[in-house]
Amino acid sequence: MVSAAAYAYLGSSALARGDLTLQTSGGPAAHPRFFTGFLASPAATATGLLAVAEVARSRYYRPLDPVSLDPVVTAGSDRLRFESFSGCCGVYARLDVLPAGIDGEIVAHGTTNVDVNVPLQRALARVGPADPMHLAVGPDELAVTTFDGPVVERKVPLPTRWLRGFAEAQVLTSRFDPRAELAVADARALLQRMSAGDRSVLWAVPAGRTLRVTSRPGPGAVCLPGAGRLAAIKPFLRHATRLRVYGPAITAGSGPVASTWELSNPALRLSLTLSPEPYRGFSGEGAVLEALAADEAADDAELISALLSWDPKIDVDALAVASGLDAGRVRDALTQLGTAGRVGFDVAEAGYFHRTLPYTVEGAARMNPRLVAARALAESGAASLNGVVRSGDNTYHVRDGESCTCPWWAKHRGGRGPCKHALAVRMVRAEVPA
Repeated sequence: MVSAAAYAYLGSSALARGDLTLQTSGGPAAHPRFFTGFLASPAATATGLLAVAEVARSRYYRPLDPVSLDPVVTAGSDRLRFESFSGCCGVYARLDVLPAGIDGEIVAHGTTNVDVNVPLQRALARVGPADPMHLAVGPDELAVTTFDGPVVERKVPLPTRWLRGFAEAQVLTSRFDPRAELAVADARALLQRMSAGDRSVLWAVPAGRTLRVTSRPGPGAVCLPGAGRLAAIKPFLRHATRLRVYGPAITAGSGPVASTWELSNPALRLSLTLSPEPYRGFSGEGAVLEALAADEAADDAELISALLSWDPKIDVDALAVASGLDAGRVRDALTQLGTAGRVGFDVAEAGYFHRTLPYTVEGAARMNPRLVAARALAESGAASLNGVVRSGDNTYHVRDGESCTCPWWAKHRGGRGPCKHALAVRMVRAEVPA
């Protein structure tokens, strides 16, 4: 399913005489203004923005003509976060401009699209380390009230899998832990050895001060699925002080999984999260299905949503006290909100942050074919409490609420979330009083 994303800007973003103005579209207002002030590290910020823009216009699997989905920016209480997703839905990029990186005023909170056009990208590429830069995210009030030229409008295809991918990436990364940290010299040596065209699934194993790349998983390893997809992060090496890598726990028998690769300095963090395999977009990973299928979590999410603030990190314990829910239910509610783009997850701080993408939990559920099919099975009476599910002319058996005799389970073995039959059985069982 594909809809159209319409971007309407009061003008084109531009960098002129040290003034970087990023035009905005949508969010809390038609053209919100979030920030005005100076950047502590102009060249590094410019390089990070270019990386986010490169991911937005790239398709890493079966490359086609680039179609850029504009990055989004979220203004929190003390930082700016720029996010994008690749056209193939397999790479998620984020640049965090931390408090040490900005000297100015965040005048409003929220999430909006930003115009990072080709002329602006060329200008950003010329920013030198000694060049001062003033940043304005959004037009100033004078521009809003007096602008009488043509509004810059663009429409691009917006696949529902792109929106689902945003949600899946947040849920998957919430299960990550730090796995390795390298000094920038070791990080440079590691990343420069990686070929831009490498699409193989490899594993990075800690070896002294660096990581050794191997073809087999093992305890302590981090999956490196398609090393060529890290190309966008390499120019930031000259501004970074360290590389940190995040991922789930790995065993000798693990299959490919997602991972996050983050370059940082005290003012900025630039990260790329890679899907488990180059041909797999995040949209089909199924990490959000259980959260979307839980009615209790949906009710809790509505309550938690009303309590969210724009602090850098969402405090689960404080939300538990304010809502009267236990911490586990708060986390489930945040997972629900993550599926709706209402929160993102920061692996560096191991916590959620508030942001608002333009869709809802209900919308996310409707965009997921497996979940829609599961609800249809449950509501039609095709799924029973004992795990027997009639689907078309076939009958399948769900065991332990997870494994199933269907072809989907036989192929993926739970690696891409539950099948529609297991989801349907869980829905039916959830309706039975304890």
